[in-house]
Amino acid sequence: MRVDKYLWTVRVFKTRTIATEACRTGRVNINGSEVKAAREVIVGDSISIRLQSFTRTVVVVGFPKARVGAKLVAQYMVDKTPEEEIKKLELARERLVFQRPKGTGRPTKKDRRELDEWMEE
Repeated sequence: MRVDKYLWTVRVFKTRTIATEACRTGRVNINGSEVKAAREVIVGDSISIRLQSFTRTVVVVGFPKARVGAKLVAQYMVDKTPEEEIKKLELARERLVFQRPKGTGRPTKKDRRELDEWMEE
C-alpha cells in the first residue's frame, strides 16, 4: 500500500491530499529516510510524521482495505511516539484551551493583557 494512502486509512491525516502533501514536503520518513507519496509500505516499517509541533512515530502492523474507524486503528499500527513528544502536544493543547465563562462579554484591555501573559508562560 502507498504511504499516503496508509496514513490516510489509519487516520493520521484527515484527507489523502494532506497526506500526499506531507510526503511531498518531507515531513514523512520511513525507517529514517524521506519518502515520496507513492512509496510502498511493508509490515514492520517505522514511519515518522512531523506534525505541527511534534513528531509522531508509528509501526506498520497491517493494511486496512479502506479507511477505518478510530477504534480499529490499533489493529493496523502501533504508536511508538516518545513520551517527550506527547508532552509537547499536551503543552500545545493547554495553551490553546482558554475559555471565558459564557455571558461575560468581550475581554477588557486588562483581561487581554493577563491572557497574553498567561499564554507566554
